[in-house]
Amino acid sequence: MSILLYFFLFPLLAALLSLIFMKIIKDSKRNLPPSPPKIPIIGNLHQLQGLFHRCLHDLSKKHGPVLLLRLGFVDMVVISSKEAAEEVLKVHDLECCTRPTTNASSKFSRGGKDIVFAPHGEVSRELRKLSVLKFFSTQKVRSFRYIREEENDLMVKKLKELAHKKSSVDLSQSLFCLVESIIFRSAFGQHLDESKYFKKENIEELLFEVQKIVSISSSDLFPYGLGWFMDFVSGHHRRLHKVLVEVDDLLNHIIDDHLKNPEEKANQDRPDIVDSILDTLHKQEQDQSFKLTTDHLKGIIQNIYLAGVDTSAITMIWAMAELVKNPRVMKKAQDEIRYCIGIKQKEKIEEEDVDKLQYLKLVIKETLRLHPAAPLLLPRETMADIKIQGYDIPRKTILLVNAWSIGRNPELWENPEEFNPERFIDCPVDYKGKSFEMLPFGSGRRICPGIAFGIATIELGLLNLLYFFDWRLPEEDKDIDMEEAGDATIIKKVPLELVPIIHH
Repeated sequence: MSILLYFFLFPLLAALLSLIFMKIIKDSKRNLPPSPPKIPIIGNLHQLQGLFHRCLHDLSKKHGPVLLLRLGFVDMVVISSKEAAEEVLKVHDLECCTRPTTNASSKFSRGGKDIVFAPHGEVSRELRKLSVLKFFSTQKVRSFRYIREEENDLMVKKLKELAHKKSSVDLSQSLFCLVESIIFRSAFGQHLDESKYFKKENIEELLFEVQKIVSISSSDLFPYGLGWFMDFVSGHHRRLHKVLVEVDDLLNHIIDDHLKNPEEKANQDRPDIVDSILDTLHKQEQDQSFKLTTDHLKGIIQNIYLAGVDTSAITMIWAMAELVKNPRVMKKAQDEIRYCIGIKQKEKIEEEDVDKLQYLKLVIKETLRLHPAAPLLLPRETMADIKIQGYDIPRKTILLVNAWSIGRNPELWENPEEFNPERFIDCPVDYKGKSFEMLPFGSGRRICPGIAFGIATIELGLLNLLYFFDWRLPEEDKDIDMEEAGDATIIKKVPLELVPIIHH
């Protein structure tokens, strides 16, 4: 047995050492970005402890805003400055707008048939066009206004019941439920509480499991089956398969339900996104170069649901946490809301009320600066050799833009750790991808297409919370714990527990 093990391991070790040696010779001829000291085979993996975005922030402060890391056998460049981000997302956008293919992303996207993980090319372009046309256009976002208003009304009623009991509320849970319900109805045409196939709690659990599982794993970092073996031993393969089956089961039920009773669906004046895309799928002509399939449909709707729920809810949670932590800002926001909407309390808030509220919009901007829901955006991969800030970045290098780090850069922001919405008064910096001082939604060809829908959801949700209620901490809590947790998206680690007080 020991002889067999020797014959298996020796060629593997020799091949790995040969690859490392050739890599060292090749890299010595390039002007690569600075990098922390590496260990053979694992590279810099041992230095990545704790929350990934904070760890990269600390390494970048020590080694520079363009930082090269070696993760196993994969090169990753971390971008932590406005200038370098502009070069990646604007100057070299075309050369940097594809996604790295990982084991999880390939399976989860059904071979690159979704918006998020599809490599740059015809498929990604066509799916983005379709999603904007059917879901993210200004007209479409407005058409779902009635859903946002109805779901906010339901949330306010539930909070008022708890306020009468003088009970504390898990506001984190309430806001996740709000956004889930809005997107579930908008995308699938069903009330989440009335789903025939899945309990609300099971869908929420699935949502968090997807966030954990769709990331780079050992099989993406190490060659020759070593990474696959590590994933197998750790149980990553088993968990990935389980999540994929559950997501596919949910999507199959939703699509099958839409395919039933087509006459009833045809008479609807408010079709949901599944109806719209199924209609496109049925009408497409046989000679089209791009063939829309059921897998493409699944890719689009799982992106909209899984990505939309997380980011919008997280932003509202952080906004409310910062407002309670900063009573001056809370009072100013509520004073503006109650003055502009009227002293006599309205029974129902309408979305057009948001247009009157400039300070609330500043609060949201400041929240997106300090707490971008996806602090590292989504990884990109170079499709050609390029230069960033004078450094050589080889083809097939993974690029991560640390939006969290850029949003807290003291060279760009005065007192960057302070929550101060007034900093955006008469400030041209915005979150829509044109300003590289803050990039909560990314920029360039792979910018998040759902900005308008997400912002509309956040604005109306916060408006309802701040208009109908005053908020205080439970008696036993003296301050808010602002500790972070998460992987691709960063949530507030300790749920936001607050006591709602009905405002008269």
